[in-house]
Amino acid sequence: MAGGGGKSFLAEAGYGEQELDANSALMELDKGLRSGKLGEQCEAVVRFPRLFQKYPFPILINSAFLKLADVFRVGNNFLRLCVLKVTQQSEKHLEKILNVDEFVKRVFSVIHSNDPVARAITLRMLGSMASIIPERKNAHHSIRQSLDSHDNVEVEAAIFAAANFSAQSKDFAAGICNKISEMIQGLATPVDLKLKLIPILQHMHHDASLASSSRQLLQQLVTSYPSTKMVIVTLHTFTLLAASSLVDIPKQVQLLLRYLKNDPRKAVKRLAIQDLKLLANKTPHTWTRENIQALCESALHTPYDSLKLGMLSVLSTLSGTIAIKQYFSSAPGTAATTAKAFDLVKLAQECCYHNNRGIAAHGVRILTNISASCQEKDLLPLEQDAVFGLESLLVLCSQDGSPGAQATLKITLTCMVKLVKSRPHLSQSVVESLLTQLHSAQDAARILMCHCLAAIAMQLPILADGMLGDLMDLYKVIGRSATDKKQELLVSLATVIFVSSQKALSSEIKTVIKQQLENASNGWTAYRIARQASRMGNHDMARELYQSLLTQVASEHFYFWLNSLKEFSHAEQCLTGLQEDNYSSALSCIAEALKSYHKGIASLTAASTPLNPLSFQCGFVKLRIDLLQAFSQLICTCNSLKTSPPPAIATTIAMTSGNDLQRCGRISNQMKLSMEEFRNLAARYGDLYQSSFDADSATLRNVELQQQSCLLISHAIEALILDPESANFQEYTSNGTAHVESEYERRMMSVFNRVLEEVESLNRKYAPVSYLHTACLCSAVIALLKVPLSFQRYFFQKLQSTSIKLALSPSPRNPAEPIAVQNNQQLALKVEGVVQHGSKPGLFRKIQSVCLNVSSVLQSKSGQDYKIPIDNMSNEMEQRVEPHNDYFSTQFLLNFVILGTHNITVESSVIDSNGIVWKTGPKTTIFVKSLEDPYSQQVRLQQQQGQSSSQQQQQRTAYSRF
Repeated sequence: MAGGGGKSFLAEAGYGEQELDANSALMELDKGLRSGKLGEQCEAVVRFPRLFQKYPFPILINSAFLKLADVFRVGNNFLRLCVLKVTQQSEKHLEKILNVDEFVKRVFSVIHSNDPVARAITLRMLGSMASIIPERKNAHHSIRQSLDSHDNVEVEAAIFAAANFSAQSKDFAAGICNKISEMIQGLATPVDLKLKLIPILQHMHHDASLASSSRQLLQQLVTSYPSTKMVIVTLHTFTLLAASSLVDIPKQVQLLLRYLKNDPRKAVKRLAIQDLKLLANKTPHTWTRENIQALCESALHTPYDSLKLGMLSVLSTLSGTIAIKQYFSSAPGTAATTAKAFDLVKLAQECCYHNNRGIAAHGVRILTNISASCQEKDLLPLEQDAVFGLESLLVLCSQDGSPGAQATLKITLTCMVKLVKSRPHLSQSVVESLLTQLHSAQDAARILMCHCLAAIAMQLPILADGMLGDLMDLYKVIGRSATDKKQELLVSLATVIFVSSQKALSSEIKTVIKQQLENASNGWTAYRIARQASRMGNHDMARELYQSLLTQVASEHFYFWLNSLKEFSHAEQCLTGLQEDNYSSALSCIAEALKSYHKGIASLTAASTPLNPLSFQCGFVKLRIDLLQAFSQLICTCNSLKTSPPPAIATTIAMTSGNDLQRCGRISNQMKLSMEEFRNLAARYGDLYQSSFDADSATLRNVELQQQSCLLISHAIEALILDPESANFQEYTSNGTAHVESEYERRMMSVFNRVLEEVESLNRKYAPVSYLHTACLCSAVIALLKVPLSFQRYFFQKLQSTSIKLALSPSPRNPAEPIAVQNNQQLALKVEGVVQHGSKPGLFRKIQSVCLNVSSVLQSKSGQDYKIPIDNMSNEMEQRVEPHNDYFSTQFLLNFVILGTHNITVESSVIDSNGIVWKTGPKTTIFVKSLEDPYSQQVRLQQQQGQSSSQQQQQRTAYSRF
């Protein structure tokens, strides 16, 4: 019986296949809590974090935590420990507890237990809840008392609680500081307890005087207790306190450097290096030239490789920041300092060829960062040193398959890309050394080197053609084993080949790639290569690969997805056959492409599922279809100048109507419609951009380029035909191609610039509309279509996932049922929301705040229509709230003066850390029925009765005359 009950509890609680709503899941867990068996109670307790993750709204979390507090109050110590672990795991949900007093009261009652372990668990529980009860005096008092306990477990728990409360409460930190210092300095306190008490002082940063007194105490401790453990703990606490209070960081850097130089113990030196690294990452701008000089001298003189590696790690971190420019900037009258300033360079040159790989990598990184950021002439020889150092490390690490060698190789290749980006004239030798090493390297190293080559070829396409021969030779000789590394290498090499062959793949390259795929690859590798081909604009290759994969997938959704990709690739392939001056063939090419796109969008819609609706992909493709149709329509409109030229009386009509455009005939109206169509498409591309919060920057740039091409054509129509006199070319001029990151963008920008130049020259020379104008527009369309479309990463893969879940209260039991409100009262609408993330939150951008927009629309009036004051008739409100621990809530006061049914819409959008608004949704709707309040209804009825009785009275008096 009991076994059957246990089974049903697990199956029904929503952790099997069954999905329950929040209340049912909570009731099932509650059943487990009230079970007589300890095992089932514990199991129910540890299931709560998953429940919170699934239903993260306050109403459920409040109920659940109150149930857990009851278990904590009456259960044994093991159950209390389970509740403590659940509380610590669910720390970000604590602020959603509505009845904090009741929750604390139930937990706090255990502090009066005679069992020191129960008291210790309670103290840890209170410490874990410090964020929601920072100023509870009874908790402060209990922690203070327990610090004097004779039980070690209780004292350690009190130290944990004291540290947590000190971090949250200024009052508690100020009050406990003297107590902590007495205990640390007291002779009765054991050393191991002192070591646990000292870290509490890192939280004493709430005001300057508190931080200053804590620093003085730590200074005394460092000198009074010179043992290794005490010095290490004290120095680290010193660093964390300085990092939080900020004002003492320069002093702390000097102190750590002093210990690094003078203290003979390696453990202390290692701790000093670790803390210097922390401060170098946090505040590199506070490091002076003297600090860096002292660190360089220590690194030059130390005989230990492990310490030298640590110091170089700090210096390489600093070399990538503003600190390096401060180091090399020579102030007037400091000749001695500037002469010694090259100690850093001397150190880096010494270390470049060190037998320890890590030291060599940091040495090379320092040289690369100096070469990239300091452009002074006397540092120019460093470029060659950096290149030679990088090449020697490349040779060393590419032959070694160990994880350490791979990590060093990653640093080396990152430095290569950075050096080539800042000093393009070094790129030839870097690329040559990479290609030479590719043949003899290990497979793992080859993959990383291919990524590096692709990054360099993206930045400097002029180098790409030279790579192709070597890459093809290597592709032919790759072994035929099906190991993961080989498959990865096939993809990486194919990517570099696609980047290198910028225009189009030759038939020879296609044959080699396909042969290798047939011999040594699985379907997933072929799909990844096809994906890269779509991204680089090699659509013929992609189409063939998608076609070959159609029969190798297990579900119909995957089949339809691959089929849609095949059709899109075929459509884009049709557009590569466009010719500059042949407009009729252009129309047939676009018609063929549209045919494939329509087949593809049908297949794409079939591939979508409720869990994966493919909304970005569908939106992007629909816009592409509409754009192609608009281009086709524009070419037809331009041709109409030949098929139906303006009539002979067009000039007379233009003079009579006062509209100069009428002399061009019907083409002027068609061009106006075409321009509006392109502007509308640009607005829709803008909406797609705003709704793609999780997209990577390359995908967003791609959408932006599509939008710019629409704006360019609409501007060209306006400048050439509709309004040539007021055309402004200044705002459309390109800012140069300094930040161009892909070949697709580079080609699109060159087309934009060429079209603008042609439009500007025509605009000045000829009056509209001549065949030159229409030819210019047609050639602009063909030039844009000849650039192969790039399907970027977000089309295939979502690396970041962010969604918002909204809950409105009051909310009706049935969604179609309206909430009743009297028209003389206001409705307080509470909006709560939870931000949900995927596996990599904040990879591309983070949510700074959430913008909530509430609007109401009158759907239907009630039968009677009376005069009602028209102020406050509509509701249109907006609020911005900052989520805390991924939760936010706010309230709106809404008026419903007009009787009838109102439709309330709550829409959320997101503002990122750069202040950009993203229309992520969701949109939630509820209905409200506005009813007349009883008093007004009574008064109105009385007035109506009074009016009807007076009318009857008037009729009687009229009859009585006769």
